[in-house]
Amino acid sequence: MSIRLTPHILSIINWSSPITDPIRRQFIPLASGIVPDHAALSLDSLHETVHSPVDGLVHRYPDKVLFLASMRPTLRRWNAMLEHIAHHPEIQDVVVSGGDSYYLAPDHLHMICDRLLEMPNIKRIRFATKGLAVNPARILDFTDGWTDAFIAICQKGRSMGKQVAMHTHFNHSREITWTTELAARYLFEQGVIVRNQTVLLKGVNDDVDTMSSLIRMLADLNIQPYYVYQADMVRGTEDLRRPLSTILELEKQIRGTIAGFMTPSFVVDLPGGGGKRLANSFETYDPSTGISTWKAPGVTGDKVFEYYDPAPRVDQ
Repeated sequence: MSIRLTPHILSIINWSSPITDPIRRQFIPLASGIVPDHAALSLDSLHETVHSPVDGLVHRYPDKVLFLASMRPTLRRWNAMLEHIAHHPEIQDVVVSGGDSYYLAPDHLHMICDRLLEMPNIKRIRFATKGLAVNPARILDFTDGWTDAFIAICQKGRSMGKQVAMHTHFNHSREITWTTELAARYLFEQGVIVRNQTVLLKGVNDDVDTMSSLIRMLADLNIQPYYVYQADMVRGTEDLRRPLSTILELEKQIRGTIAGFMTPSFVVDLPGGGGKRLANSFETYDPSTGISTWKAPGVTGDKVFEYYDPAPRVDQ
């Protein structure tokens, strides 16, 4: 895997102690940190390929689709995805991602969103981007065009009674710098809805103080702490996964200490395509074996899904 980092990320890594630095741990893997994958890990743990009726479109939930716009972006591919959405009136919610919507040119943002807003069945559009976290200066670069395009799209949606929002991805409070604050406040002034999705990562944010600090700093910037995810069962990430008991304890300690509307949902995106479930909604969980079982009645009926904790290690 090639690694390309923005100057922003490079500037916030603590280079005097990079081995244990939580920013470095997220972005720069070390060969010495690699551990064997759990046998149940896979490259497509959520089975998104199975739920792709059209190349680039994931339709797992009845009323929501994931629009992978920036992966192999071609007009023919986008048109096929848009036609599927238009011909399925049950779809109301579209998440535009696919790599990162920061990669989309301003005119592409307009083209995709204008087509979606014209569909009477579409009520909500979410653009997923880590841009605010890894390159906040772009939000403030008014020669770029991306920010103006995004704000215009949000305003157009609002005038039609439809919601357009940005979903971003901060995992640690040190990712929030003075530039981030200026960018977030500018988006808020322009009426842009911003929500954050955090992933629970070992050595990054897996203690109460760190997670609480992140949630509060996001709330202070009017970025809604939306989700805290249990790490997916994806190959190559075993060194960053934590057992289910960790996220359960975090929620137990944090809930009630922060205003309810700014407290994120602590969730597991079930391996095998079961979708997102609250972490504390498991059917069974045995910490001694590390196996938890789940059901998602609204999506898959009585099917049972299993999540596996990482294999115990001395440093666990």
